[in-house]
Amino acid sequence: METLNQSLISAAASNFSSSRSVIYGQSLSLSSSSSSTSPSSIVCQKRRRNNNNNIKISASIAVDKKVALIRIGTRGSPLALAQAYETREKLIASSAELAEEGAIEIVVIKTTGDKILSQPLADIGGKGLFTKEIDEALLNSDIDIAVHSMKDVPTYLPDKTILPCNLPREDVRDAFISLNATSLADLPAGSVVGTASLRRKSQLLHRYPSLSVLENFRGNVQTRLKKLNDGVVVATLLALAGLKRLSMTEHVSSILSIDDMLPAVAQGAIGIACRSDDDKMANYIAKLNHEETRLAVACERSFLLTLDGSCRTPIAGYACRDEDGNCLFRGLVASPDGTKVLETSRKGLYAYEDMILMGKDAGEELLSRAGPGFFDS
Repeated sequence: METLNQSLISAAASNFSSSRSVIYGQSLSLSSSSSSTSPSSIVCQKRRRNNNNNIKISASIAVDKKVALIRIGTRGSPLALAQAYETREKLIASSAELAEEGAIEIVVIKTTGDKILSQPLADIGGKGLFTKEIDEALLNSDIDIAVHSMKDVPTYLPDKTILPCNLPREDVRDAFISLNATSLADLPAGSVVGTASLRRKSQLLHRYPSLSVLENFRGNVQTRLKKLNDGVVVATLLALAGLKRLSMTEHVSSILSIDDMLPAVAQGAIGIACRSDDDKMANYIAKLNHEETRLAVACERSFLLTLDGSCRTPIAGYACRDEDGNCLFRGLVASPDGTKVLETSRKGLYAYEDMILMGKDAGEELLSRAGPGFFDS
């Protein structure tokens, strides 16, 4: 785990015109002479030798680490940081004391999914590939809240943690990106599409069996776009929500409809967790909760829990409010090669208990229809 304070001293030294600035929760105080240190500060003195070989202090930089009111734990990808900053801005807007300098610190944590990039997610196996280390930091009180992409969060939460808040959901659809085609239908037979998602792979091959899929197409959004530009693949599919949060929608060739590509469970949703005994943090993040999103995500995760889904299983699920104000849920399971796809839907009241039951019932139906060995092909 590391806080975002790299090159902190050099950045401060290069800008003496500012007496104080905040970089990811670290407060910088600059002075022209040495000062006494305290447990909460680090004094760095820049020295040089004169002609008499004596050491002369030319400047000193005191880096005062103000104790943050909230430490936000996050992965370090540009998208994860964008989501952490979105959370930070909403916290500042909701609580005046959090607008003070240094009140919120962002702590970057490298997860298992970030460390192992040479293998497909399905081969790494297990659950919590992008959350485990962040959860551990939360339980160890190294951070106060954790910001997650909800589609990365396992259907169970670690003991002594709660996830009571979802921010307003972004666009749930997937984006098609290519340098020389405007849609999947435009790609010639044999074209290679890059995606690390079994959900995308199975639905793509089901509709376009003449295409080929490069599975280990891993990395953050920028990395995958570079691979596309380098000709590793001719096209890729990315979550539109991430591209919007990164202000990178100019790369989108077309947007896939929900009918063409059912999204991942909780796609486009951000979740914020805290320790179950931390009422102060729970109160802070409760102010940010978007209830319509929370209920939709709960419905979808109930479906996923019933199926016991993981990165090894192509599963899609989407709950939304229809024009009558009811919940419409659609669920899908597929074989990895796309030859078999099973779908179902439910409609009912847009209320927590009803939506949990809808997701569970849809999952049980598809489990029954799929039978043993369905995900093995």
